[in-house]
Amino acid sequence: MPRILSAWVGSTLSHLLQSLSPFADMLLRVAVGLALVPHGLRNTFGLFADTGVRALSVSALAKQLDESGYRPGKFWAPAISATQLVGGPLLALGLFTRPVAAVVLVFLLVANVERWRVGRYFWNQLGLEYTLMWTIACFVVLVHGGGPYSLDRLFGF
Repeated sequence: MPRILSAWVGSTLSHLLQSLSPFADMLLRVAVGLALVPHGLRNTFGLFADTGVRALSVSALAKQLDESGYRPGKFWAPAISATQLVGGPLLALGLFTRPVAAVVLVFLLVANVERWRVGRYFWNQLGLEYTLMWTIACFVVLVHGGGPYSLDRLFGF
């Protein structure tokens, strides 16, 4: 009897997890997309000024990027802001999911290199621990695409 019960529980659990998979993918996609927006609002418009960063405008971000060796800052700063403020909501909505996730992934990979350069691994030393997790999450979104609960699926992309 325990064997039959074990098989039934395993089968039921497997079916439940398969049923939840599209919701989990959607939740991850929305979280990755929406997590970018506050950073874009801060870097572009100066919102959340008390969060400990130096760049509270596109011009300040451009200067910081130039000083860090990411030249030309006047090109990269608006590109970063657009990635966060346009790409974030597009990911959250699941519209053009894979192309946007690819752009965000490249952005995060560069951020990981910078975080490693500054603080190595640990987040509380400005290391890559935090950005690495977001990079992996973004990679999963890229691989899985928008999923059934996305504007991509609604529009047939």
